[in-house]
Amino acid sequence: MSNFPVHIQSSWRKKLTHEFQKDYFSQLNTFLIEERKQFEVYPKRDHIFEAFNQTSFEKVKVVIIGQDPYHGAKQAHGLSFSVQEGIKKPPSLNNILLELKEDIGGDLPESGNLIKWSKQGVLMLNATLTVRAHHAGSHQKKGWETFTDAVIKVINNELENVVFILWGKYAQKKGGIINRDKHYIIQSAHPSPFAAHRGFFGSKPFSKTNDFLISKGIKPINWSLVDS
Repeated sequence: MSNFPVHIQSSWRKKLTHEFQKDYFSQLNTFLIEERKQFEVYPKRDHIFEAFNQTSFEKVKVVIIGQDPYHGAKQAHGLSFSVQEGIKKPPSLNNILLELKEDIGGDLPESGNLIKWSKQGVLMLNATLTVRAHHAGSHQKKGWETFTDAVIKVINNELENVVFILWGKYAQKKGGIINRDKHYIIQSAHPSPFAAHRGFFGSKPFSKTNDFLISKGIKPINWSLVDS
């Protein structure tokens, strides 16, 4: 992995160093080097681990699991479902924000950047952390799923009372490695236009999360993305 600079916050580095040293991660490194020689890859190299850099291990309260990064130009910046400032919100993100408004009230934000959630302990985790430009799912089954399984396992084993929000079947597969006696799982249909009306809308994940956190004496998340 010497050619793959892992820009990751120190608390996560301590927990995941052994993963970076495994053969599958070396193979993933080699794959990414070759991909970048031929194609545009998102997000940028120094944003691959942005979710971890914005939410230290000890501060994790909530994990929102996505599938893979957005594959359009300038969209992905390392946080699942989030886009950079000034970028048009993709349909799934629009639906998330509509459900947020319906669930907790308030105005719809102009920006689709969800970094405010990350800074409060919401780990915005994609199952696959990179993607080839304009090719959804192109970096699946290259090793990232093994790595993000390891992330979920260390959260599951070493923390308590974490809320895992699993939207859609892909994310829900990760639920099999989560101890439901220690943690709280919220799952529903995916927020994509193809599935949102089959159980995502009306699922109230934001208020359910805060109700659980409050019940455990944990400070709730301020989900509002609109500056007061």
